[in-house]
Amino acid sequence: MKTLEIPYLPELDLLNIENAATLMEEKASRNSIDTLNWPQEFAYHPITVFDIARSDEYIYVSFFVRGNFLRAVTYKDNEYVYTDSCVEFFVRKEDDEHYYNLEFNCIGTAYAAYGTGRHGRTLLPVEELKRIKRYASPGNRPFEEMEGLFSWEVVVAIPYDLIGLDKHNLPDSLRANFYKCADASSLPHYLSWNPIQTEHPDFHRPEFFGRMMIGK
Repeated sequence: MKTLEIPYLPELDLLNIENAATLMEEKASRNSIDTLNWPQEFAYHPITVFDIARSDEYIYVSFFVRGNFLRAVTYKDNEYVYTDSCVEFFVRKEDDEHYYNLEFNCIGTAYAAYGTGRHGRTLLPVEELKRIKRYASPGNRPFEEMEGLFSWEVVVAIPYDLIGLDKHNLPDSLRANFYKCADASSLPHYLSWNPIQTEHPDFHRPEFFGRMMIGK
């Protein structure tokens, strides 16, 4: 099981979300989404890293991707962003069977839900998703797939209570995984931070989440 520490950077809340990414590049915890779990089926491997930190109000995650093809057809929150060029953050408390999946395409469109497994999940209300601060380097207008070599960034600030946490009483650790996918791309792929030991792609496997320590 991989482990990371989420550093405490209260100054992040004083910055707009785009500028927060610059500070995170200097002081946050940087990790790679580089586990190719199903190389026989899906061998493509775009470069993907994420920086993570926390403030008094939010968990901040900055994703950076460099790879072939870019797709952003989905532009309404809670529609299926995983078909586009997409990054994802799944998280739960140590003692909770319920986990949250937060997914963002390359223009910052969000999809979020919670539950105990892949099926029967409850969507977070769209109005609540508006509370997530977001920056997407390709802009926020949808487009069909483009061919070429692209570098892009998505930065999000997620309020603690949106993922079931009390900002005044944070746990010592959380369980989580981070993903990169693009189901409808000309080069579909399924990468994870912590390895997933299943026969076929399946991100909804909390038993394979890594651990995140809450920095003081």
